Amino acid sequence: MPETFPLLTTHRLQLRQIGPDDIPALLPVFADADAMRWFGTDPVHSEEQMAQIVALWQGWRQLPNPGTRWGIALREGGPLLGTCGLFAWNRGWRRATLGYELGRTAWGQGYMQEALQAVLGWGFREMALHRIDACIHPDNSASLRLARKLGFVEEGRLRDAGFWLGQYHDLLQFSLLQPEFVPVRAPS
Repeated sequence: MPETFPLLTTHRLQLRQIGPDDIPALLPVFADADAMRWFGTDPVHSEEQMAQIVALWQGWRQLPNPGTRWGIALREGGPLLGTCGLFAWNRGWRRATLGYELGRTAWGQGYMQEALQAVLGWGFREMALHRIDACIHPDNSASLRLARKLGFVEEGRLRDAGFWLGQYHDLLQFSLLQPEFVPVRAPS
């Protein structure tokens, strides 16, 4: 793993390190109760709670098997649109888990697909991953479509695998293997 934070760029986006200055942009994303019903945690209600999440992500880079969470911004700059990343890295098994979310104002524009193409490529190349997992709520149709577009294969249902918003939730288990990954070329 490189010691410096891995900056990634795509045709329209920059994926960069998340810091305390990003808390005001991320708070509306993570406070959106309707969107957060899919994320796997309760919505945040304050900048202090958002700061704890940002600190957690920053701490991932210090772990023996570091995770990486990128902030997603437009290439020309501006506030973060959302985040994505790889975590729960098992070096020996060459496996990690994918997570992502996007603010409502950025939905439907293909930003997350573009960002995840870069992250998946980086994970397979730089982390030497063979398998990337994703767990998705069965009712999250947008995320299910995205995972399938990216080449993820549904493997089954994990019953009561998550607990948030005061109840248990089933999750669908997906995976993408390195030989199945098809990088998409950026438009000219």
